[in-house]
Amino acid sequence: MRVLIAPDSFGETLTAVQAAEAMAVGWAAARPDDDIVRAPQSDGGPGFVDVISDTLGGLRATRVDGPLDSGTDARWVLVDGVAYVESAQAVGLGLLGGPPTPESAIRAHSRGVGQLVAAAVDAGAKRIVIGLGGSCCTDGGRGMVAALGGLDRARQRLAGIDLVAATDVEHPLLGEHGAARIFGPQKGADEATVEVLEKRNAAWADELRAACGRDVADLAGAGAAGGLGAALLALGAVRESGASVVARCTDQIGQVAASDIVITGEGKFDHQSLRGKLVTSLARVAADAGVPTVVIAGQVAVDRDTVRGAGIVAAFSIADFAGSVERAMAEAAERLEALTSCVAGGWRGASASAEFGPIHEE
Repeated sequence: MRVLIAPDSFGETLTAVQAAEAMAVGWAAARPDDDIVRAPQSDGGPGFVDVISDTLGGLRATRVDGPLDSGTDARWVLVDGVAYVESAQAVGLGLLGGPPTPESAIRAHSRGVGQLVAAAVDAGAKRIVIGLGGSCCTDGGRGMVAALGGLDRARQRLAGIDLVAATDVEHPLLGEHGAARIFGPQKGADEATVEVLEKRNAAWADELRAACGRDVADLAGAGAAGGLGAALLALGAVRESGASVVARCTDQIGQVAASDIVITGEGKFDHQSLRGKLVTSLARVAADAGVPTVVIAGQVAVDRDTVRGAGIVAAFSIADFAGSVERAMAEAAERLEALTSCVAGGWRGASASAEFGPIHEE
Protein backbone atom coordinates (compact mmCIF):
# COMPACT_ATOMS: atom_id res chain seq x y z
CA MET A 1 0.00 0.00 0.00
CA ARG A 2 1.28 3.50 -0.86
CA VAL A 3 0.97 5.93 2.06
CA LEU A 4 1.28 9.68 1.56
CA ILE A 5 2.31 11.46 4.75
CA ALA A 6 1.57 15.17 4.32
CA PRO A 7 1.18 17.09 7.60
CA ASP A 8 1.23 20.80 8.33
CA SER A 9 3.36 22.05 11.23
CA PHE A 10 2.21 21.32 14.79
CA GLY A 11 2.32 24.87 16.15
CA GLU A 12 5.54 25.62 18.00
CA THR A 13 6.25 21.95 18.80
CA LEU A 14 7.03 20.34 15.44
CA THR A 15 7.74 21.65 11.96
CA ALA A 16 5.92 19.96 9.11
CA VAL A 17 9.17 18.23 8.14
CA GLN A 18 9.68 16.93 11.68
CA ALA A 19 6.07 15.82 11.93
CA ALA A 20 6.29 13.96 8.62
CA GLU A 21 9.41 12.15 9.78
CA ALA A 22 7.79 11.08 13.07
CA MET A 23 4.68 9.88 11.26
CA ALA A 24 6.73 7.96 8.70
CA VAL A 25 8.72 6.18 11.40
CA GLY A 26 5.55 5.33 13.31
CA TRP A 27 3.70 4.02 10.29
CA ALA A 28 6.65 1.92 9.16
CA ALA A 29 6.93 0.33 12.61
CA ALA A 30 3.43 -1.12 12.26
CA ARG A 31 3.37 -1.70 8.50
CA PRO A 32 6.96 -2.15 7.27
CA ASP A 33 5.92 -3.38 3.84
CA ASP A 34 4.01 -0.22 2.90
CA ASP A 35 5.51 2.31 0.47
CA ILE A 36 5.74 5.52 2.51
CA VAL A 37 6.11 8.92 0.80
CA ARG A 38 6.81 12.06 2.85
CA ALA A 39 5.37 15.31 1.48
CA PRO A 40 5.19 17.85 4.34
CA GLN A 41 2.90 20.80 3.64
CA SER A 42 2.46 24.45 4.68
CA ASP A 43 -0.01 27.29 4.22
CA GLY A 44 2.69 29.96 4.15
CA GLY A 45 3.19 30.26 7.90
CA PRO A 46 5.93 28.73 10.07
CA GLY A 47 7.66 25.87 8.26
CA PHE A 48 7.02 27.26 4.77
CA VAL A 49 10.73 27.47 3.89
CA ASP A 50 11.54 24.09 5.45
CA VAL A 51 8.85 22.42 3.36
CA ILE A 52 9.93 24.15 0.15
CA SER A 53 13.63 23.40 0.70
CA ASP A 54 12.85 19.79 1.63
CA THR A 55 11.36 19.43 -1.85
CA LEU A 56 13.36 21.83 -4.03
CA GLY A 57 16.63 22.42 -2.19
CA GLY A 58 18.27 25.82 -2.65
CA LEU A 59 18.36 26.69 1.05
CA ARG A 60 20.16 29.88 2.08
CA ALA A 61 20.50 31.90 5.27
CA THR A 62 20.76 35.64 5.89
CA ARG A 63 21.42 37.47 9.14
CA VAL A 64 18.52 39.86 9.75
CA ASP A 65 16.97 41.95 12.51
CA GLY A 66 14.56 39.97 14.68
CA PRO A 67 11.26 41.47 15.80
CA LEU A 68 12.83 43.13 18.86
CA ASP A 69 16.12 44.05 17.12
CA SER A 70 18.31 41.09 18.17
CA GLY A 71 19.83 39.48 15.10
CA THR A 72 18.63 36.12 13.83
CA ASP A 73 19.71 33.79 11.03
CA ALA A 74 16.71 33.54 8.72
CA ARG A 75 16.45 30.77 6.13
CA TRP A 76 15.09 31.25 2.62
CA VAL A 77 15.19 29.43 -0.72
CA LEU A 78 16.37 30.41 -4.20
CA VAL A 79 15.80 28.01 -7.08
CA ASP A 80 15.82 28.92 -10.79
CA GLY A 81 15.32 32.61 -10.14
CA VAL A 82 12.43 32.07 -7.71
CA ALA A 83 12.92 33.03 -4.07
CA TYR A 84 10.76 31.69 -1.26
CA VAL A 85 10.79 33.80 1.89
CA GLU A 86 9.00 33.03 5.16
CA SER A 87 7.98 36.00 7.29
CA ALA A 88 8.06 33.87 10.46
CA GLN A 89 11.80 33.34 9.96
CA ALA A 90 12.32 37.03 10.76
CA VAL A 91 9.30 37.95 12.86
CA GLY A 92 7.89 34.69 14.23
CA LEU A 93 6.40 34.41 17.69
CA GLY A 94 9.20 32.05 18.68
CA LEU A 95 11.76 34.86 18.20
CA LEU A 96 10.42 36.92 21.11
CA GLY A 97 12.43 34.91 23.63
CA GLY A 98 9.41 34.45 25.87
CA PRO A 99 5.63 34.83 25.98
CA PRO A 100 4.21 37.80 24.05
CA THR A 101 3.27 40.86 26.10
CA PRO A 102 1.59 44.22 25.41
CA GLU A 103 5.07 45.75 25.24
CA SER A 104 6.31 43.24 22.66
CA ALA A 105 3.10 43.68 20.67
CA ILE A 106 3.86 47.41 20.40
CA ARG A 107 7.60 47.07 19.75
CA ALA A 108 7.74 44.10 17.36
CA HIS A 109 8.54 45.11 13.78
CA SER A 110 8.96 43.50 10.37
CA ARG A 111 12.32 44.97 9.30
CA GLY A 112 13.84 41.52 9.01
CA VAL A 113 11.31 40.55 6.35
CA GLY A 114 12.39 43.54 4.28
CA GLN A 115 16.01 42.49 4.69
CA LEU A 116 15.15 39.02 3.39
CA VAL A 117 13.37 40.48 0.39
CA ALA A 118 16.38 42.71 -0.27
CA ALA A 119 18.69 39.68 -0.09
CA ALA A 120 16.53 37.88 -2.65
CA VAL A 121 16.63 40.91 -4.97
CA ASP A 122 20.40 41.19 -4.61
CA ALA A 123 20.75 37.47 -5.40
CA GLY A 124 18.96 37.98 -8.72
CA ALA A 125 15.51 36.64 -7.94
CA LYS A 126 12.93 37.44 -10.61
CA ARG A 127 10.01 36.16 -8.56
CA ILE A 128 9.72 36.40 -4.77
CA VAL A 129 7.09 34.37 -2.93
CA ILE A 130 6.62 35.52 0.66
CA GLY A 131 4.88 33.13 3.02
CA LEU A 132 2.83 35.03 5.60
CA GLY A 133 1.77 33.75 9.01
CA GLY A 134 2.86 33.12 12.57
CA SER A 135 4.15 36.67 13.12
CA CYS A 136 4.49 38.48 16.44
CA CYS A 137 4.20 41.98 14.97
CA THR A 138 1.26 44.14 13.92
CA ASP A 139 3.12 46.96 12.19
CA GLY A 140 1.31 46.69 8.85
CA GLY A 141 4.59 45.90 7.12
CA ARG A 142 5.98 49.37 7.91
CA GLY A 143 9.26 47.85 9.13
CA MET A 144 9.63 45.76 5.97
CA VAL A 145 9.10 48.83 3.79
CA ALA A 146 11.59 50.86 5.85
CA ALA A 147 14.24 48.16 5.38
CA LEU A 148 13.69 48.41 1.63
CA GLY A 149 14.32 52.17 1.71
CA GLY A 150 10.78 53.51 2.08
CA LEU A 151 7.70 53.22 -0.09
CA ASP A 152 9.01 54.97 -3.22
CA ARG A 153 12.42 53.28 -3.10
CA ALA A 154 10.87 49.88 -2.38
CA ARG A 155 8.56 50.15 -5.38
CA GLN A 156 11.56 51.04 -7.56
CA ARG A 157 13.67 48.15 -6.25
CA LEU A 158 10.87 45.66 -6.84
CA ALA A 159 9.88 46.91 -10.29
CA GLY A 160 10.04 44.04 -12.77
CA ILE A 161 9.97 41.41 -10.04
CA ASP A 162 6.91 39.19 -9.59
CA LEU A 163 5.94 39.57 -5.96
CA VAL A 164 3.57 37.05 -4.35
CA ALA A 165 1.95 37.31 -0.91
CA ALA A 166 1.34 33.66 -0.01
CA THR A 167 -1.33 33.38 2.68
CA ASP A 168 -4.54 31.54 3.46
CA VAL A 169 -5.75 34.32 5.77
CA GLU A 170 -8.34 36.57 4.13
CA HIS A 171 -8.62 39.22 6.86
CA PRO A 172 -8.35 42.93 5.95
CA LEU A 173 -5.88 45.27 7.60
CA LEU A 174 -8.36 47.28 9.66
CA GLY A 175 -11.65 46.96 11.49
CA GLU A 176 -13.48 44.29 13.44
CA HIS A 177 -11.92 41.48 11.42
CA GLY A 178 -8.56 43.18 10.90
CA ALA A 179 -5.00 42.42 11.93
CA ALA A 180 -5.04 44.19 15.31
CA ARG A 181 -8.44 43.13 16.60
CA ILE A 182 -8.37 39.50 15.42
CA PHE A 183 -4.71 38.58 15.83
CA GLY A 184 -3.39 41.23 18.24
CA PRO A 185 -4.54 39.39 21.39
CA GLN A 186 -2.67 36.27 20.23
CA LYS A 187 0.47 38.44 20.09
CA GLY A 188 0.17 39.77 23.64
CA ALA A 189 -1.94 42.86 22.97
CA ASP A 190 -4.47 43.81 25.63
CA GLU A 191 -7.52 45.92 24.80
CA ALA A 192 -5.70 49.24 25.05
CA THR A 193 -2.79 47.96 22.96
CA VAL A 194 -5.16 46.69 20.27
CA GLU A 195 -6.53 50.21 19.93
CA VAL A 196 -3.01 51.66 19.62
CA LEU A 197 -2.14 49.14 16.92
CA GLU A 198 -5.39 49.81 15.07
CA LYS A 199 -4.82 53.58 15.02
CA ARG A 200 -1.22 53.14 13.95
CA ASN A 201 -2.22 50.88 11.07
CA ALA A 202 -5.04 53.23 10.02
CA ALA A 203 -2.51 56.04 9.60
CA TRP A 204 -0.18 53.66 7.73
CA ALA A 205 -3.04 52.64 5.43
CA ASP A 206 -3.37 56.29 4.39
CA GLU A 207 0.33 56.36 3.50
CA LEU A 208 0.00 53.16 1.48
CA ARG A 209 -3.00 54.58 -0.39
CA ALA A 210 -1.13 57.76 -1.25
CA ALA A 211 1.94 55.84 -2.44
CA CYS A 212 0.25 53.24 -4.65
CA GLY A 213 -2.89 55.09 -5.71
CA ARG A 214 -5.36 52.54 -4.38
CA ASP A 215 -6.80 51.42 -1.07
CA VAL A 216 -5.26 48.07 -0.18
CA ALA A 217 -6.41 47.95 3.45
CA ASP A 218 -9.70 46.24 2.66
CA LEU A 219 -8.29 43.66 0.26
CA ALA A 220 -8.39 39.99 1.23
CA GLY A 221 -5.15 39.04 2.92
CA ALA A 222 -4.14 42.61 3.79
CA GLY A 223 -4.21 41.71 7.48
CA ALA A 224 -2.02 38.65 7.11
CA ALA A 225 1.11 38.48 9.30
CA GLY A 226 0.22 41.61 11.23
CA GLY A 227 -0.56 43.60 8.10
CA LEU A 228 2.48 42.57 6.05
CA GLY A 229 -0.06 41.58 3.42
CA ALA A 230 -1.20 45.21 3.04
CA ALA A 231 2.33 46.50 2.50
CA LEU A 232 3.11 43.78 -0.04
CA LEU A 233 -0.10 44.48 -1.94
CA ALA A 234 0.81 48.18 -2.00
CA LEU A 235 4.21 47.24 -3.44
CA GLY A 236 2.53 45.39 -6.30
CA ALA A 237 2.22 41.86 -4.96
CA VAL A 238 -0.55 39.50 -5.96
CA ARG A 239 -2.13 37.32 -3.31
CA GLU A 240 -2.01 33.55 -3.67
CA SER A 241 -2.92 30.69 -1.36
CA GLY A 242 0.17 29.58 0.51
CA ALA A 243 -1.16 26.03 0.58
CA SER A 244 -1.53 26.14 -3.21
CA VAL A 245 2.07 27.31 -3.62
CA VAL A 246 3.33 24.38 -1.57
CA ALA A 247 0.93 21.97 -3.27
CA ARG A 248 2.47 22.81 -6.64
CA CYS A 249 6.02 22.51 -5.35
CA THR A 250 5.31 19.11 -3.82
CA ASP A 251 3.15 17.85 -6.71
CA GLN A 252 0.34 17.34 -4.21
CA ILE A 253 -2.35 16.36 -6.72
CA GLY A 254 -0.13 13.79 -8.44
CA GLN A 255 1.16 12.40 -5.17
CA VAL A 256 -2.37 12.03 -3.76
CA ALA A 257 -3.69 10.34 -6.91
CA ALA A 258 -0.86 7.80 -6.77
CA SER A 259 -1.54 6.91 -3.12
CA ASP A 260 -3.87 4.54 -1.30
CA ILE A 261 -4.22 6.66 1.84
CA VAL A 262 -3.28 10.18 2.96
CA ILE A 263 -2.12 10.87 6.52
CA THR A 264 -2.09 14.52 7.50
CA GLY A 265 -2.17 16.57 10.68
CA GLU A 266 -1.72 19.88 12.48
CA GLY A 267 -1.48 21.28 15.99
CA LYS A 268 -5.22 21.63 16.59
CA PHE A 269 -7.96 20.27 14.37
CA ASP A 270 -10.98 22.47 15.09
CA HIS A 271 -13.68 24.48 13.34
CA GLN A 272 -11.02 26.88 11.99
CA SER A 273 -9.55 23.89 10.18
CA LEU A 274 -12.81 23.49 8.27
CA ARG A 275 -12.52 26.98 6.76
CA GLY A 276 -10.16 26.15 3.96
CA LYS A 277 -7.06 25.41 6.04
CA LEU A 278 -4.46 23.04 4.75
CA VAL A 279 -5.70 19.81 6.32
CA THR A 280 -9.24 20.06 4.94
CA SER A 281 -8.03 21.40 1.58
CA LEU A 282 -5.83 18.34 1.26
CA ALA A 283 -8.74 16.11 2.27
CA ARG A 284 -10.84 17.59 -0.55
CA VAL A 285 -8.08 16.86 -3.06
CA ALA A 286 -7.91 13.29 -1.76
CA ALA A 287 -11.69 12.87 -1.85
CA ASP A 288 -11.76 13.99 -5.49
CA ALA A 289 -9.19 11.28 -6.22
CA GLY A 290 -11.10 8.65 -4.23
CA VAL A 291 -8.33 8.38 -1.64
CA PRO A 292 -9.19 8.26 2.11
CA THR A 293 -7.66 10.81 4.50
CA VAL A 294 -6.82 10.33 8.18
CA VAL A 295 -5.93 13.26 10.45
CA ILE A 296 -3.58 12.97 13.43
CA ALA A 297 -3.53 16.24 15.36
CA GLY A 298 -2.21 17.57 18.63
CA GLN A 299 -5.80 18.16 19.70
CA VAL A 300 -9.13 17.38 18.02
CA ALA A 301 -11.95 19.77 18.87
CA VAL A 302 -14.66 18.61 16.45
CA ASP A 303 -17.00 15.63 16.68
CA ARG A 304 -16.95 12.52 14.50
CA ASP A 305 -19.86 13.65 12.31
CA THR A 306 -18.07 16.92 11.56
CA VAL A 307 -14.90 15.02 10.73
CA ARG A 308 -16.76 12.75 8.32
CA GLY A 309 -18.55 15.77 6.83
CA ALA A 310 -15.16 17.21 5.92
CA GLY A 311 -14.39 14.08 3.90
CA ILE A 312 -12.02 12.69 6.52
CA VAL A 313 -12.19 9.04 7.58
CA ALA A 314 -11.07 9.66 11.17
CA ALA A 315 -9.22 12.16 13.33
CA PHE A 316 -6.99 11.19 16.25
CA SER A 317 -5.74 13.38 19.11
CA ILE A 318 -2.21 13.14 20.48
CA ALA A 319 -3.37 14.83 23.69
CA ASP A 320 -6.02 12.15 24.26
CA PHE A 321 -3.54 9.43 23.39
CA ALA A 322 -0.83 10.81 25.69
CA GLY A 323 -3.24 11.59 28.51
CA SER A 324 -2.67 15.36 28.62
CA VAL A 325 -1.91 18.36 26.44
CA GLU A 326 1.23 18.99 28.46
CA ARG A 327 2.70 15.56 27.77
CA ALA A 328 1.63 15.73 24.13
CA MET A 329 3.62 18.95 23.74
CA ALA A 330 6.61 17.94 25.87
CA GLU A 331 7.04 14.65 23.97
CA ALA A 332 5.58 15.77 20.65
CA ALA A 333 7.66 13.69 18.23
CA GLU A 334 7.59 10.55 20.38
CA ARG A 335 3.83 10.69 20.99
CA LEU A 336 3.10 11.46 17.33
CA GLU A 337 5.25 8.52 16.25
CA ALA A 338 3.57 6.17 18.72
CA LEU A 339 0.04 7.25 17.84
CA THR A 340 0.72 6.96 14.11
CA SER A 341 1.98 3.42 14.68
CA CYS A 342 -1.25 2.55 16.51
CA VAL A 343 -3.36 4.10 13.74
CA ALA A 344 -1.40 2.16 11.11
CA GLY A 345 -1.90 -1.06 13.05
CA GLY A 346 -5.64 -0.50 13.12
CA TRP A 347 -6.06 0.42 9.46
CA ARG A 348 -8.20 -2.04 7.53
CA GLY A 349 -9.04 0.03 4.46
CA ALA A 350 -11.61 2.72 3.73
CA SER A 351 -14.52 0.30 3.61
CA ALA A 352 -13.84 -0.63 7.24
CA SER A 353 -13.13 2.93 8.41
CA ALA A 354 -15.96 2.78 10.96
CA GLU A 355 -13.92 0.19 12.86
CA PHE A 356 -11.55 2.89 14.04
CA GLY A 357 -12.31 3.29 17.73
CA PRO A 358 -10.53 4.97 20.62
CA ILE A 359 -6.79 4.41 20.55
CA HIS A 360 -4.89 4.43 23.83
CA GLU A 361 -1.22 4.20 24.60
CA GLU A 362 -0.23 0.73 25.68
